[in-house]
Amino acid sequence: MRLDQFLSARTMYSRRELRQMISSGSVTVDGAVMKKSDFPVKPEENRVCLMGEHVPGDLYLYVLLNKPKGYVCSADEPGQHSVLELIPPALLRKNLRPVGRLDKDSTGMLLLTDDGQTAHQIISVRSHAAKFYRIVLARPWEDSYAAQIASGMVLRDGTQCMPAQAALVPGTQREALILLREGKYHQVRRMFAAMGNHVEELERVAIGGLVLPPDLPLGGCQVLLHKDVQKMLKYEADFASLLQTG
Repeated sequence: MRLDQFLSARTMYSRRELRQMISSGSVTVDGAVMKKSDFPVKPEENRVCLMGEHVPGDLYLYVLLNKPKGYVCSADEPGQHSVLELIPPALLRKNLRPVGRLDKDSTGMLLLTDDGQTAHQIISVRSHAAKFYRIVLARPWEDSYAAQIASGMVLRDGTQCMPAQAALVPGTQREALILLREGKYHQVRRMFAAMGNHVEELERVAIGGLVLPPDLPLGGCQVLLHKDVQKMLKYEADFASLLQTG
């Protein structure tokens, strides 16, 4: 594969822009500056860097982002900051998109990928991928909440929710952990609104068996391997363990 072809498939730049960047010395292959656009690259063997940033050679890219507040999971909402602005330039690809959504005021785990098939598997209703959320309520937790959520709530607009799991974080009065197997619009917030409370903070802490790394700062991201992404579908995090670390 030509060097410019390799970079075009894995960045936001056009072939024309990349040829200019290569000729100007902005690209290295295995640590050496490479100024030939047609230099043959083996994605599985060579380490290619663009402007000092490593460009992963895998066909698909998986990026785990710890989403902060104030960003939307879309690239086409005028006047809004997109989560794509938080991804380092060297990791941006033409088809990189968020998998599912977190609303503007929510934080935590968000996967971005250009692998459409895997993305569909994760968000598909049929997959029932477990999603774990840590929340902070406006008013203290009530013992009746867990039973209502476990029974499959009906929201104020008549929407039927699947049975879910919820529990108070030990040692707190307003923090809780919620496990859902579906992803209706603003579901967690709407569930507690239906019970007469208000969710002040919401953080997604795990999907399936993949847990948000505690050392990944808000706004920070890291590249995942495909086998790690598969944990979202093949395994499930331990609810009790997450509850204790909530």
